[in-house]
Amino acid sequence: MPQRQIVIHRSSRQLELYEGNRVIARYPIAIGKSGTPTPTGSFSVASKYTNPGGVFGSRWLGLSVPHYGIHGTNNSSSIGTMASKGCIRMHNAHVEALYHQVGVGTPVIIKP
Repeated sequence: MPQRQIVIHRSSRQLELYEGNRVIARYPIAIGKSGTPTPTGSFSVASKYTNPGGVFGSRWLGLSVPHYGIHGTNNSSSIGTMASKGCIRMHNAHVEALYHQVGVGTPVIIKP
């Protein structure tokens, strides 16, 4: 079975889920503000939590870089903008779908 991978494009504010070389899902996201940018580089999903509470929406996918993750939001209007403290925000329904399709260890590539 081809490995899954998450690719985040900060410039277009899109998250893509790949299976091998094929895009199987694409979602709009919010990224970090200019003062608290989303980091670029190669990471992996390090933790997964349901209902993390507060502003993190219904799911949390913690990245292998401390204090950063992919999560839901209680502020849907922020999607498509530079609004976070560096994390990747998604609509709750989208992060719930992604949550079920990836596991701990899934590669995450964040591009400029």
